[in-house]
Amino acid sequence: MALEDYVYCVILAGGKGRRLWPCSRSNMPKQFMDFFGVGRTQVQQTYDRCTHFVRRDHILISTNEAYAGLLKTQLPNVPEHNLLIEPIYRNTGPSLVWAAHRIMMMNPMAKIIVIPSDQAIIDEVAFERNINEALDFIRKNDSILTLGVKPTRPEPGYGYIQMGDEVSADVYRVKSFSEKPERYFAQMFMDSGEFYWNTGMFFGSAHCFFENETLFNVSILHDYDREMAAKGIAPTIEQEERFMQENFSRFPNVSLDSAVLEKGGDSHVLKCEFGWADLGTWHSIYEAMSRGDGDNVVVDSDVILDESEDNVIKLPNDHLAVIRGLKGYIVAEQGNVLFICPKEDSSALVRKYVNEVQMQKGEDYV
Repeated sequence: MALEDYVYCVILAGGKGRRLWPCSRSNMPKQFMDFFGVGRTQVQQTYDRCTHFVRRDHILISTNEAYAGLLKTQLPNVPEHNLLIEPIYRNTGPSLVWAAHRIMMMNPMAKIIVIPSDQAIIDEVAFERNINEALDFIRKNDSILTLGVKPTRPEPGYGYIQMGDEVSADVYRVKSFSEKPERYFAQMFMDSGEFYWNTGMFFGSAHCFFENETLFNVSILHDYDREMAAKGIAPTIEQEERFMQENFSRFPNVSLDSAVLEKGGDSHVLKCEFGWADLGTWHSIYEAMSRGDGDNVVVDSDVILDESEDNVIKLPNDHLAVIRGLKGYIVAEQGNVLFICPKEDSSALVRKYVNEVQMQKGEDYV
């Protein structure tokens, strides 16, 4: 694949990763961990993947200031002006608005690929083919496109895109979107055959992302550009950086997924079959990883299992676990927390207990 001069990539790496609590913690979220013991963290693996279809100097990474040190240590060769360090948590919508503005300063004609930092891609060849198809679509259409994959289970932790009319080969208008539905509705969506999982990977022109103010409701950067133009000043990246550090808190707390797919109007989805998993939940890790005896998934851990099946186990490298008679559970330990809960309901339970632990025990446990 030719690395085209106008294609840029934005890696979203600012989340706290609490859906994989207690192994993913506020001071070391999952994207900066070598969670699977493969020698590369998730953000490093995502960066490596992006270099196959985007020039290295065209890859930007967005994260929170709490993780700036981790990011710079793990990806030391990324240019400073390609790092978007956010002073406050504001979800992925504002992250993309800022990234689009920065990229337009580099190349007003740019096309953008947005990729979360915590995903598994099974078939890399098929994935790159779909990347090409998505880029071809946004070259010809001033629209935002996302990649969708067919559900394999009624997963409440994912977003579901309902496909509307087909506009070209395997590309459909987005008819509706449901983020993290209850299991009953997730089953209905899956059974209907009309819904695909939202991968959170988006494609569009920098202009399309940035100029559609209805996505994010706030015209902060538009006002900045007009102010600079009125003064006859061509803003530099350093000036824009200072402005964003002072004004980022003014953005609303909105996710890119819901803003584009629920409120974005003319958005589209490309049906893909490259094998995908959001590695943000325990259940998705169980589905994505190969299973051993008894359909157990043991993640980089030393475990002796006896009459146990259908479990996910993740322990510190210096621990040994002996487990007998356990079925359908998550066993996860990190630092000062041991978490054991039924795998089937883990997405909701993790959110519940993280909140309870935070209130009752304090920040040291989350």
